[in-house]
Amino acid sequence: MKPEHRAALISLAAKRGEKGFSGVLAEAIDTYLEGEDEREKRKKILLSLAGSITRKEGERMRRAVAEIRKTWR
Repeated sequence: MKPEHRAALISLAAKRGEKGFSGVLAEAIDTYLEGEDEREKRKKILLSLAGSITRKEGERMRRAVAEIRKTWR
């Protein structure tokens, strides 16, 4: 663990009135793992959509997105 991560965890635990940071770390791991489940579900959904649009439609969408991104700040 990087020293700056450890320091941040200790600081957060202290703000919560906890002596050690194991509770904060457990919460972070739980949140990460829940997110991983969601990412896996989204990945399966996206993979199931393969081939649902034509190559021409895909290229048109890429160009449209590229144009929109030019105006992003």
